[in-house]
Amino acid sequence: MSNVLTVMKKEFARFFRDRRMVIMILLPAILIYVVYTFMGTAMASMFQPDEDHIPVVYAVNLPDPISQMFKAVGIDAFDIEASRVGEIKERISLKEVDACIVFPPGFIQLIADYDVMTASEPAPNVEIYYNSTDTNSYNTYAQMQAMLDMFEASLVNKFDVNRDIQNTDLATPEDVSASIISMLMPMLLLLFLHSGCVGLAPESIAGEKERGTLATLLVTPLKRSELAVGKILSLGVLSFLSGLITAVATVFSLPNLMGAAEDMITVDIYSAVDYVFLALVILSTILVIVALISIISAFAKTVKEANTAVMPLMILVMLVGVTGMFGGGTQSQPVFYLIPLYSSVQSMSGIFSLDYSFLNVALSCLSNLLYACIGGFALTKMFNSEKIMFSR
Repeated sequence: MSNVLTVMKKEFARFFRDRRMVIMILLPAILIYVVYTFMGTAMASMFQPDEDHIPVVYAVNLPDPISQMFKAVGIDAFDIEASRVGEIKERISLKEVDACIVFPPGFIQLIADYDVMTASEPAPNVEIYYNSTDTNSYNTYAQMQAMLDMFEASLVNKFDVNRDIQNTDLATPEDVSASIISMLMPMLLLLFLHSGCVGLAPESIAGEKERGTLATLLVTPLKRSELAVGKILSLGVLSFLSGLITAVATVFSLPNLMGAAEDMITVDIYSAVDYVFLALVILSTILVIVALISIISAFAKTVKEANTAVMPLMILVMLVGVTGMFGGGTQSQPVFYLIPLYSSVQSMSGIFSLDYSFLNVALSCLSNLLYACIGGFALTKMFNSEKIMFSR
């Protein structure tokens, strides 16, 4: 164990004395927070109308009852002749006008005389022209459409739905937060953990192999298994640190990314037990990823070659991470928690959604540790191979 700790101390010293590598851990977290905040602000401005915007609407044959309804929501339409509709449509396409609504002559009388059961002709038609690429225009159209739907419902009001009843959506803010976070965070966490490992493992193994320092270690009295375990554990700790910093930045920037929905997301819904289980899943997952990348790096002759060889693994991690966004919930059968990486995604999804089984999370952690041990054994065998270790 003392030799394993010596290898770990060597890796920690190499990392923390290299300012470039420390910056590589901190920089992604800073960039994620800045980019997510910027994206959330940009998306909110794209889909929200200007607060001080006054809708510019033209109407043909606008009935007085509907005109009053429009004015109630701040839409004051200008009456025009039917011959000007083409001109107004052109101005709408140029984003100079928000909308144009055309009613047939005598609209109120037409709908009063229309009988759905006996009519042989289509119901009176109302035309609304707008520009969907203009947020203000689309918002004005949506408001007029809603007013017309209300007016139509009032004509044949046979029954109401949720009349005078508020808060019919029984989902709590905690449920909404858990649902959103459980869809996004497992995929993001898995990618962050993989990115942290990729930034460290190739340099630690392929880099030392390229510089010749790994060959020096291999000729010392140090056992190859001790070297492999020390490498995996130290890289696991450093990768966990990298993933943790990035994950914290993501959690705090997630409300900013959601823009207008930022009030719906809170991370105060999780208990200390939830965070403990999440940390165990993350740690065990990191050991698996580190073991895989270390094996790939041991085959490579240079850091560049190792980074290239790791690319297929990154694609696999992305595909597995995306599975957490589909399926209508986490898997309940224990067998799914024996699959490498997939079990981690399912466990994290369950923890974030507050719907997980202690047994399944424990199986996921134990299976990850088993796979990491198998990876350590494989790495030891590779260190024992002169052909693999000393190929330049």
